Order: sequence, then C-alpha cells, then structure tokens
Amino acid sequence: MVTSDQRRRQLAREKYERQQERRAAARQKSRRRAAVIGAAVAVVAATLVGLVVGGVFDSDKKDAVADPAATPSSSPTPQQSPSPAMAIDAKAKYAFDLKTSAGAITFEMDAAKTPQTVNSFKSLADKGYFDNTKCHRLTTSGIFVLQCGDPQGTGMGGPGYTIPDENLESLGKANEQGQVVYPAGTVAMANTGQPGSGGSQFFLVYKDSPLAPSYTPFGKIDAAGVKVLEEVAKAGTADGGQDGAPKTEVKIEKGTVTRK
Repeated sequence: MVTSDQRRRQLAREKYERQQERRAAARQKSRRRAAVIGAAVAVVAATLVGLVVGGVFDSDKKDAVADPAATPSSSPTPQQSPSPAMAIDAKAKYAFDLKTSAGAITFEMDAAKTPQTVNSFKSLADKGYFDNTKCHRLTTSGIFVLQCGDPQGTGMGGPGYTIPDENLESLGKANEQGQVVYPAGTVAMANTGQPGSGGSQFFLVYKDSPLAPSYTPFGKIDAAGVKVLEEVAKAGTADGGQDGAPKTEVKIEKGTVTRK
C-alpha cells in the first residue's frame, strides 16, 4: 500500500519530469528556430555577396577608395564624343613627361602594344588636358599606386569618351584569387571595373601590386620617376589613412607626350 508520503514524492517526481520534458521541447524548438533564421541569413548574405561581386552596387565606383585593397577606379564617363582619330605611328614608342610639383616622372609608352591608349594620351596632352591637374589618390596598403589624370581632382572626371582595353594578355595568368602582379614602375589605365571604360585616369605603381588583370598596362616609369613616387608614398596620405589624397601634393604642372 502506497503511503501518502510516497504518493507526494511520486507526484513531485512526475511534475519535475514533465517540467524537464517541456524545457527540453522548448530548447529543441528554439534550436529549430535558430537554424531556420541562420539559414535565411546565410541565403541573404550569399545573395548580397553575389550582388556585390556582380557589380550591382557599383553605381559609380567612387567609394572603392575606402578599401586599401580596392582596385584603381574612375567613375563612368558618358559617351559624349568619339575617341580621337588615330594620329600616331602605331609602330613607334613615345615618352610621357610629367613635370610635377613633387619631381619629374617620365614613362615610356609602346604604341605597338597599346595604340588606342597612346593615341588618346598624346591627343589629350597636346591640348594641355593634364596641365595643372592634381594626382588625387594614393594607396599605401594592399595596392601601392598614385592615381592621376582627373582634371576635377575627385576621381570622377574624364575626357568625355572611353577607349578599349589593350595589352591585357601581357599581364600573364591570374592566380586563384583572380589577380596578377603589376610590377613597380608600371603605368596602367584606371577604369570603372567594366570592360572598355577607361578614359583619362591612370595609375603609377611604385611597389608590386596584386590586381585583377583588367587595367591596360601601357607605360614603364624610369628609375628617377619611381623614386619620386616612393618619396610621395613615404609621406603617406593627407588624413593618415591607407587610401586618400597624398599628403605631399603632386600637381602635374605640364604633361607632354613626344615620339622617341
């Protein structure tokens, strides 16, 4: 015969077991809910990553400068006028002499490899397009470049036309990250990240830089010019960040293209 005391203990035990079962069920439900939420977040995150990688959010590329590893970029320029008619010797070599406030920077251009680019730069230089313009962007981490060629000095300017990409095959095979090394001394076209979107902005590489093989390499800086760039880079950016206007102002006082 079950005593009243034993009965109370049995009821208490059963009550405890029911509480434990309810708590276990609640925990399981909570875990299922978290798993569903986590999966949903993962899907959204994957979608956002896909959109970013696909360029959906790259409305004007102006914000690319915020990332030290971002690519050299220029904003899209509306097709307002045709590119210059071919007026150079496509078999010759040309030199672009930049007289800047930080020192002379000269680089050689091979018209045989980049005829459209060289022709455009000679046409612009002959018109004084680059004169009294500032190199608006210096990067000191991830990639190591000084970017110039924007008469507005904001990264948003261009000549009113675009030119095709050239000489990309010379960069070699990309690695697993989709990058190649642009050696120190290279001069290449900046663009919006889209094919054939280069205008007048270009970047000067002062230290080997890993980038996507999508920026026309069209020049080689002489040793003295690389040293000028290294000194500018050593001073850093105006705001102390890794990407921004150079602290040492680099103003192109005169840009001249001549046949060698």
